[in-house]
Amino acid sequence: MKKLNRILPGALLGLAATLSLGTTQAQDVFKIGYIYPSPAADVGWAHELDEGRRAVEEHFGDKVESVIVENIPDGPDAARIMNQMAAQGVDMMMLGSFGYMNDGLKTAKRYPDIDFIHASGYKTADNFGNFLTRNHESAYVAGMAAGYVTETGNIGMVASYAIPEVIGIINAFTLGAQSNNPDISVSIVWLNSWFDPSKAQESARSLIAQQSDVIFSIYQDTPSVVTVAEEEGVYVVNTSSDMKPYAPTHLLASMKVSWGDYFIEQVQASMDDSFTGGSFWGGMADNAVSVESISEDLSAEQRASLDETIKAISSGEFNPFTGPIIDQDGEELLAEGETLSDADLLSISWLVQGIETRLPK
Repeated sequence: MKKLNRILPGALLGLAATLSLGTTQAQDVFKIGYIYPSPAADVGWAHELDEGRRAVEEHFGDKVESVIVENIPDGPDAARIMNQMAAQGVDMMMLGSFGYMNDGLKTAKRYPDIDFIHASGYKTADNFGNFLTRNHESAYVAGMAAGYVTETGNIGMVASYAIPEVIGIINAFTLGAQSNNPDISVSIVWLNSWFDPSKAQESARSLIAQQSDVIFSIYQDTPSVVTVAEEEGVYVVNTSSDMKPYAPTHLLASMKVSWGDYFIEQVQASMDDSFTGGSFWGGMADNAVSVESISEDLSAEQRASLDETIKAISSGEFNPFTGPIIDQDGEELLAEGETLSDADLLSISWLVQGIETRLPK
């Protein structure tokens, strides 16, 4: 049976000793280190990363060994763990936070024989690749659902950081809502955190008090916002996992990600010495993103509209960022029929018309 070492949240003392477990195993066991920015609970970003790890173990069986460290903030702790894992002989690392990028790249250069895959970043090297999902695709569809059900016309968003990936999700969601409800107004609370349950709940309640009757929880790695929406009786959409159990009556939709196929492919490449530090950006066509648990409160006609859009995005017939698109200041950024390039989307730094909150400086 494969060996799995899990270091629990905050357990940094004695980490080097813990990571050394299993080093007497047969040399042909491929050891993979996983670092998560939050606890790998039953839902959320870290949970889905951990589901990708499970898929690797199910696929490769005893050929792989997992070393897992969770709930690690960006900065010195993460850098120290990377170096400890490298020193203890891992063959590959999965770095699960945007904020791990620079320290991860330094570690990759220091250990050229170890292959790295890094979540949400944009830098690469021969042994350092990155992976993203096209969450703007599922966000557009979930936004359509929000446009159908809102009665106040006000959508509230509890967002992590104002990085391009999050900005793209916010814009796509808003455009989806505006596709059937042009007068939508959006307010955002920026948390500047991936994991702050109490502040996320407080922010959700504040948005609801301001008449937001649909709440969007963006990269909050707990169901904290989702449970508040359920308690307050307003619709809610969340990212990363299906959180239906936490809002059985008011979950409007969940934007789910799936990393299993990508992780398996990259581990196999590393095992075969064919790994290259490229960029993966998986979408609906790759089964990397999906919209789950769509509310039965939508009419049959509304649901059919969502299904048609999912099909069009999956086939490449429709791009959520298709003009005309106007920004907050009234400037037309895309003319009718024009689409936003991947390069522009990866560096997006503007918000669409209808979003009242500005980007933080």
